[in-house]
Amino acid sequence: MSTADILRNLVIANRILAHEGVVDAYGHISVRHPERSDRFFLSASRSPELVTLDDIIEYDLDCNPVDLRDRVQYTERPIHGCIYRSRPDVMSVVHNHAYEVIPFTVTQGVRLRPVLHLAAGLGTEVPVWDIRDRFGDTNLLVTTAAQGADLAQGLGANRVVLMRGHGAAVAGASIQDAVHTSVYLKVNALLQAEAMRMGGDLVYLSDGEIAEMRKSTAGHARAWEYWTRRAGVTG
Repeated sequence: MSTADILRNLVIANRILAHEGVVDAYGHISVRHPERSDRFFLSASRSPELVTLDDIIEYDLDCNPVDLRDRVQYTERPIHGCIYRSRPDVMSVVHNHAYEVIPFTVTQGVRLRPVLHLAAGLGTEVPVWDIRDRFGDTNLLVTTAAQGADLAQGLGANRVVLMRGHGAAVAGASIQDAVHTSVYLKVNALLQAEAMRMGGDLVYLSDGEIAEMRKSTAGHARAWEYWTRRAGVTG
């Protein structure tokens, strides 16, 4: 896939995440440069539903823009740069504040785990990272390289890391993979919370079931086509 196609998909991904309620006025998705692993693409500071190709900025892994022009940058771009730096396998990163996920970031002793087969992309562990542990009282935004590196360490080798009182960061093998995981992170949080309200012991996906579901991403293309149409993108 050409760089031009990937950038178009990045714009579409912004629209999908907005339409599916994963992001609202806030949140962002990036993609690693397909020809330069030390670069990534991220929109200028706009609400995801409004992002266009003209908003896309190329960055190095220190989050320095290659050609900023007069565009305003997201302050939390270290989330993306630091995850790409620490995880060569990651090709796309989503940061969102999905409301359904937030309770699982602040409730001690309650961990978010896959209950839905389509949420197997969350993996077997979803850690919670708390910026206050190392940096004390902040505005909870990840705006420095030190904070971004600490978040990336909290993510580890996992697919998702929750951020206490803030949201989540999702690491994907592609834009489509990151979007798929982000949508079903939200859905799984909603379903798990509903099941917990019903009482009784929850039955989560086993490690083996998660592994079996993750063997194939064939369904991602069908979901991507569906979400693209729902977001009003044609052609």
